[in-house]
Amino acid sequence: MKQSKRIFGKVLMGLLVVFFYLPILYMIVFSFNEGKSLTAFSGFSLRWYQHMLESRDMMQALYTTFSVALLATAISTVVGTISAIGLSKSRRIVRDVMAQVNNLPLMNPEIVTAIGFMLLFITFQVEKGYITMLLAHIAFCIPYVMLSVMPKIRSLDPNLADAAMDLGATPWQALTKVIVPQIAPGIVSGALIAFTMSIDDFIISYFVTGGGVKNLSIMVYTMSKRVNPSINAISTLVVVIITVLLLLINLLPLLAAKRQKKAEIGHRRWIAPVAIALVLAITVGFFSLQKGNERYLPFEGETLYFYTWGEYTGENILSDFEELTGATVIMETFDSNEQMYIKVANGASYDILVPSDYMIERLIQEDLIQKLDRSQITCLDHISDHLKGLPYDPNNEYSVPYFCGMVGIVYDTTKVDFKDLERDGYNIFLNPKYRGDIYLYDSERDSFMMALKALGYSMNTENQDEINRAYEWLLSCVRTMEPEIVTDEIIDNMAQARKALGLIYSGDATYIMSENEDMGFYLPESGTNQWSDGMVIPKNAKNPELAHAFINFAASYDGAYDNSSYVGYTATNEQVFQDLYGPGGDFEGINAYEYRTTNPNDEVFTYNEEIRKILSNLWSKVKIAASNAG
Repeated sequence: MKQSKRIFGKVLMGLLVVFFYLPILYMIVFSFNEGKSLTAFSGFSLRWYQHMLESRDMMQALYTTFSVALLATAISTVVGTISAIGLSKSRRIVRDVMAQVNNLPLMNPEIVTAIGFMLLFITFQVEKGYITMLLAHIAFCIPYVMLSVMPKIRSLDPNLADAAMDLGATPWQALTKVIVPQIAPGIVSGALIAFTMSIDDFIISYFVTGGGVKNLSIMVYTMSKRVNPSINAISTLVVVIITVLLLLINLLPLLAAKRQKKAEIGHRRWIAPVAIALVLAITVGFFSLQKGNERYLPFEGETLYFYTWGEYTGENILSDFEELTGATVIMETFDSNEQMYIKVANGASYDILVPSDYMIERLIQEDLIQKLDRSQITCLDHISDHLKGLPYDPNNEYSVPYFCGMVGIVYDTTKVDFKDLERDGYNIFLNPKYRGDIYLYDSERDSFMMALKALGYSMNTENQDEINRAYEWLLSCVRTMEPEIVTDEIIDNMAQARKALGLIYSGDATYIMSENEDMGFYLPESGTNQWSDGMVIPKNAKNPELAHAFINFAASYDGAYDNSSYVGYTATNEQVFQDLYGPGGDFEGINAYEYRTTNPNDEVFTYNEEIRKILSNLWSKVKIAASNAG
């Protein structure tokens, strides 16, 4: 019986080890994959490690992550230890009050702490960036250090320091040679917890950073639209760094003990600092690889602040622009037009934004963007004619198109009958044959577009009865069809054929079809949203001349080709469009549709704030109905 229990225990332990470490092993293996796929290994390659080392953003994020973590750990450990020792000598009521104050940030939801820090920095007009991230990390790490040190202090004889001083020690000697060695295990535990919390933090870092400063957690979040294989490479590097750090901390004391048993404690004290210094040296070394050759260039020393969608730039466009001009590009990303609008409307300063058509119209109406200097814009001749003079900016006075596309239906050709698509169009989302096997996109604009087009109405309708019928259509869908309402996770889910069909943007469909040959993309005859995103310059831009230079570069052949071939969205540069989608192009047969549709039912969204509020409110009710039905 006992033998059976031991065997069962070993098997259970083995399964737990596999459960925890198999995903890490999987990630490491696919970091050496030749292709982009995360499911099919196409050959050994160091391609993604090279991409990682050549990516200034990735190496900057790596440097920021470890430098902030090490500095926050060192400072919070010192401050937390001194505070804990000081509190141990305070009156009981002070200790009790401070213990509750110390526990408060530990018990608070992290989002509350993050918003508190953000409001604090805004109130005192502290410019957000590296320093604010470091200060926030120090502040939220200190309670963990104090929590680890306090029990060790309470276990000490309260007269220990007095006894040391009676024997001739100074107060400083009593602290450093008597008290600290006794509580060293608590200090080390607190430091390790602080380091772990700092290096792993996302939410607080996200709210307190600015100026393009981001750690690895923020960088991975901004790259989550599509799983970029270079994430595997940099994650593997982090695993290696942490593993080396743990090996140094655990093995060096054993080696030191064999060589000099009497000096074991002294050696042990220096192990962690040496290991930490080594890790910092490694990260600084990687960061230094990003420095290019110094030479005079037109915009040398200047900085461009670029605010765009996540995963919306090519592999090389930013580094190529920096090399060409000598400028530094600091890119921040947003998840929605509304998120971007809130920051810009509240005075955040950027040089270039990439909003969608209807949001450009809103920014023009509210006088938040400036007219382009046509004497500095040389790229409009390269833009496809059908993308010029769109309703939101009829004379292209404010914007230059960046990407364009449509909203349609991505479907698994092995599960979906094409005749159903041709017959039903968007009404296929009400076809019982596909119940529980569909995705809806979490966007009131695109979901109501689908419903309105399915009913034969304009997606820009202001007729309340038509909007109400579209609302009922969506309610019927979520109550009877068991859809899953998603955002960008639809991309990888459909690439892995997890459902039969879903509503999606054309560029994302391009990526899915390149990953899975069984996937198709269909544009219903009832029409769709013919969207485009454009580059604009805010009124409060600090460097409009550099912004004009970047717009020209992004719309040029090299910039547009890098963007479109990597991201997958349709290029606005006419020659790039022909080379990518024409005969022999990278996307020939994958992205077989053309943006220049002749379908009279296709439309461009127009901005109407009152209608936007109505649709937003109704879409919230649809999602509530979906959750209740589920």
